[in-house]
Amino acid sequence: MNEQIPATKPEDAPIDPPLVDLPIKTHDRGFYDGFSRSVTIPSKIIVSLIIMWAIFFPVSANETLSAANLTIISTFSGWYVYLVGSLMLVTLGLALIPQAGTLRIGAPGEKPEFGRFSWFAMLFGAGIGIGMLTYSTGEPLAHFANNPDIIRGDAAPLSAEAVRPAYIYTFLHWGLAAWSSYGLVGLAIGYVAYRRNLPLTIRSALAPLFGTVMSGRAGHLVDIVAVVATILGVAVTMGFGVEQFVAGLNRLGMGGWLVDAEGSSTPAAIIVSLVLLVGASTFSALSGVGKGIKWLSNLNMGLSFTLLALFAVFGAGLYSLELLGVGLYDYLRTLPAKAFTLFPSDGTPVGEALVQWQLDWSVFYWAWWIAFAPFVGMFIARISRGRTVREYVLGVLLVPSLMCFVWMTLVGGTAIDLELSGAANGSIVNAGISDQLYATLAVLFDPGLAWVVSALVVVLLMTYLVTSADSAILIVNTINGAGETDGQRRRHILFWGAALAFMVGSMLIIGGIDAIRITMIIGALPFSVVVALMAISIVKAVIFDLIRQRHGVPTTAEACEEWEAAQNKA
Repeated sequence: MNEQIPATKPEDAPIDPPLVDLPIKTHDRGFYDGFSRSVTIPSKIIVSLIIMWAIFFPVSANETLSAANLTIISTFSGWYVYLVGSLMLVTLGLALIPQAGTLRIGAPGEKPEFGRFSWFAMLFGAGIGIGMLTYSTGEPLAHFANNPDIIRGDAAPLSAEAVRPAYIYTFLHWGLAAWSSYGLVGLAIGYVAYRRNLPLTIRSALAPLFGTVMSGRAGHLVDIVAVVATILGVAVTMGFGVEQFVAGLNRLGMGGWLVDAEGSSTPAAIIVSLVLLVGASTFSALSGVGKGIKWLSNLNMGLSFTLLALFAVFGAGLYSLELLGVGLYDYLRTLPAKAFTLFPSDGTPVGEALVQWQLDWSVFYWAWWIAFAPFVGMFIARISRGRTVREYVLGVLLVPSLMCFVWMTLVGGTAIDLELSGAANGSIVNAGISDQLYATLAVLFDPGLAWVVSALVVVLLMTYLVTSADSAILIVNTINGAGETDGQRRRHILFWGAALAFMVGSMLIIGGIDAIRITMIIGALPFSVVVALMAISIVKAVIFDLIRQRHGVPTTAEACEEWEAAQNKA
């Protein structure tokens, strides 16, 4: 049903219609036809300089990044903690307020483009799928060995008493905190793009706050920051995925050249893996969201359920179910306090250990989610048109969070159970994080079946890597193209695919995954300011639209056109 708008603006209306036009200058010919050169060229230069710095000056790059990381992560740790906690409150609040929740991300009565299964599959695959394969064992096991309760002396490492706090912090990192960061960015973009016909790009989310100023240099700067943050955030995910992909190939007996004496991926293995994975991602990106990405996302979901079913049947199914129930209770009970807890540096060994643990885990995650948010948020906005604010928020926050919790308890719970029972004898907890899932399979199954399931994990990991990379390439092109998702993008898709491969490869080779983590944390800082402004902007947009509805003022682009046409006739 369309909005019922009077022919003229009511005299007592305290507010004007929303901004429904945000022109962004794009080039109309040549190589950059359809692109904003003010965004695309600076973004390419910045990313290229980072890559060349890492390749040609690896020692300087490593030392400088490490020094900058120590300063930034310690100085801004409180900013990250309080920002992410606030994002959770804002996002959930928009869904729970009755009038706000009924607003639609699109025209009134518009139907969603994708069915719920494909929507959930794309949400999970692009948002967090790779991390699940690495951290479903890695995170619970890490906190099983060391967490704040263990640091304080309340539980012994690797003991049954350490399991509950391990899952409190695991759920804290992979639950509403992550998905509210993604969800808020996606909502802020999608709301103005599909209700007000503003360009589907990052700067549009700030238009309710700054108006047409975002058409100019300020808007260009916002989009440049988003492109760089996206490449760095995806590079971290790709880095973890490549390391685990190589570890899987090594477990499958693909050759001793894959890993060195210390168990790390060799440069040759990294290069071959990236050529294969990013090459496939680039070809998939050329086919667009509706074809390659949708098909791969559905395949991801099917393979994921197969792997989870294997763990449910052959792993610690009942123990994992108990962990899920207790973990959810503990998570919801402690979330308000944990979300806003910042450990103080008091100079004592325990206090300093708590601060360092939070920097290594929580603050790193909050920076990672924020760096990942322009990519995932844009992608979620792209696939969520036609849904109400309430359906969007609850779908984006609750379903993927619950899926993460199921992964963590089924897969990680099986690994913990094998360690507690003595069956693993330390072979899982002492393995590298990229190899812990395969180590769990090696203990759980006989060698032949372990090889088959490990091969399934490698295939699943490959599809997740391809899905994340090709989605990121398309999103970067959308930002550079001033929100346009159609047109000729082939050459730019090839550039960003190559840039992503070189970014991941150069950083992995010069300093391992830590180098990418450090670069991402630095790159996330400027975008965290943009995210904070987005939160204010979407709240303002929703509140003002509710006021407009109350006074009969149009709130959507279509209604504004009808209202303006009626005024012109009057």
